[in-house]
Amino acid sequence: MVLERSPGRLVEREVPAPTPGAGKLLLKVHACGVCRTDLHIVDGELAEPKLPLIPGHQIVGHVVECGEATDGSTLGDFAPGERVGVPWLGYTDGECRFCRSGRENLCEAAKFTGYTIDGGYAEYAVADRRYCFRIPDRYSDTEAAPLLCAGLIGYRCYRKAGLGDNGRFRLGLYGFGGAAHILAQIAAGDGVEVYAFTRPGDEAGQAFARRLGAVWAGSSDERPPTALDAAIIFAPIGELVIDALRAVDRGGRVVCGGIHMSDIPSFAYRYLWEEREIVSVANLTREDGIGFMDAIARTPVHTTVHEYPLESANEALDALRAGSFEGAAVLVP
Repeated sequence: MVLERSPGRLVEREVPAPTPGAGKLLLKVHACGVCRTDLHIVDGELAEPKLPLIPGHQIVGHVVECGEATDGSTLGDFAPGERVGVPWLGYTDGECRFCRSGRENLCEAAKFTGYTIDGGYAEYAVADRRYCFRIPDRYSDTEAAPLLCAGLIGYRCYRKAGLGDNGRFRLGLYGFGGAAHILAQIAAGDGVEVYAFTRPGDEAGQAFARRLGAVWAGSSDERPPTALDAAIIFAPIGELVIDALRAVDRGGRVVCGGIHMSDIPSFAYRYLWEEREIVSVANLTREDGIGFMDAIARTPVHTTVHEYPLESANEALDALRAGSFEGAAVLVP
């Protein structure tokens, strides 16, 4: 499925099968998750995508062919037949000051799967072997697909939230979609108290959050029953930053987990005072990927998925835009 202009609709096209260059893997795609970032690209809210473009950055597939090995492949060798997952961050140069200081997620020459390089809304895809991860066997292809973005980015947000070994920790999640429903399970498994915030009136979403371990669930315009130690915002709504600042305790941190967000309105300084912080999360590192895969191998995570055939990608994006399902959509070639 190809995006020929942005904003636009995807069109079904026959294109030549890709070939893996040095350091890359050719994958037969089994499943590809549908992410809100895909929606931002299709709707023209993320500027300058590669066009024409095959979107999709939550790829699960098996290795068909390996390109020539290169130095810097730090995740071990892959072999044909192995199952791997491919995330949003698809390439880094390994040489810039960010890469050299362990912050490859901020690489100055980074490329992104399904945005600046072709992704997984297709039968075959090519991926940099450095940014392919082995997926625990306990997850099926469709169950694993949302883990490659919603799970990974949620996990990095979780690490940025500043959880320590200080006993009780109260974490707010604003926007209970693909990322939050995975992270809620990991956090609850760690003994964290999860407070879920949904769009006003979404009682089904709030019940869903409670089933996944949230100790409280309510509308985004409500105050939680107790002050939070940190909050993570997954919904792309700038006004929620102010709501979250009001909800966190002194010294609390608000993590903005989306790649795109509407403008944050001005707000009174008193909401930020007492050493509250606002931070953003960009992409992921290989360390995040390895740590997350280890975590979900130890702690089973249930993903709620809605399968669509590949040729129904526009329908899946429309459903995501309308917020008409819980969990995540997954395309299956």
